[in-house]
Amino acid sequence: MTAPDDIKNILGSNEKIELYIEEKIYHPRINIESVIITNERIIFRHPHALGLKKDYTDYSYRDITNVTLDKGILRSTIKLTLIHRGEQQEGEHLELENLPNDLAEKGYGVIRENIGKFQSPFSTGYATSPIMPK
Repeated sequence: MTAPDDIKNILGSNEKIELYIEEKIYHPRINIESVIITNERIIFRHPHALGLKKDYTDYSYRDITNVTLDKGILRSTIKLTLIHRGEQQEGEHLELENLPNDLAEKGYGVIRENIGKFQSPFSTGYATSPIMPK
């Protein structure tokens, strides 16, 4: 999956881009130029100074407790529920709004799959190993 060089430069050594959403997404509090969904986290790319500078905010799949997809006729919204780390309870809600349905469906699937990998106690691959009799 292709993404701008500035994104490629901030990825970890084993991190791979699974989906890059280039369209502008407007949230009530932040202007997001693009969203990058990797195998380890979700990265929001924020433009400022007339697009000359960019800031990044990322969320690990360990910090996401739930993801939902609100599908419309042409556009959809992906809603993420984040853990409030200090109290270990659900906290902030994050929305990826006004996404084309095909990108929203793909993004929802990738996020759901990665949440399962990062939060499952059997994600190390031992879940499929046979149990040895005593």
